[in-house]
Amino acid sequence: MERALSDEVTSTTRLTAPQRPALRLQGCPLSDLKGKLRQAGLRPTRQRVSLGWLLFGKGDRHITAEMLFDEATRARVPVSLATVYNTLHQFTEAGLLRQLAVDGAKAYFDTNPTEHHPFFLKEEGEIVDMPSSGLSVADLPEPPEGMEVAGVEIIVRLRKTKRAFS
Repeated sequence: MERALSDEVTSTTRLTAPQRPALRLQGCPLSDLKGKLRQAGLRPTRQRVSLGWLLFGKGDRHITAEMLFDEATRARVPVSLATVYNTLHQFTEAGLLRQLAVDGAKAYFDTNPTEHHPFFLKEEGEIVDMPSSGLSVADLPEPPEGMEVAGVEIIVRLRKTKRAFS
């Protein structure tokens, strides 16, 4: 009898539990991160989870493979730089990250994969998200036969004004 009551309470709890909204991975528990990896079609290996926690636990940001490797080293996550590169590319292909080509020497990865545009601060080598208002793309040329526009990326490169150096 006690077991039946316990089963009934459990099933009632399951039925009445509120549905969680879509995960954003910002400061997410490890179980949510593992679920997000599975949902993206990636097996949540120890290395993916560790790197994912470092990437997504700090909210929206822009990072290079070298920066993530340095963070992993400081956090004592045993990964090679090659594993970091591979994981970043796997996360990008799965739609968890967005790769930005702002500097020919480095690839930056954005933990906010939604469509938005960045400022690139040349002297600092940093990326800052552009405010969403005030930017419009108009008059795109017609794509060639059999092709369609898959996306438009705009990167605004900034440098300090001469007054800023004075």
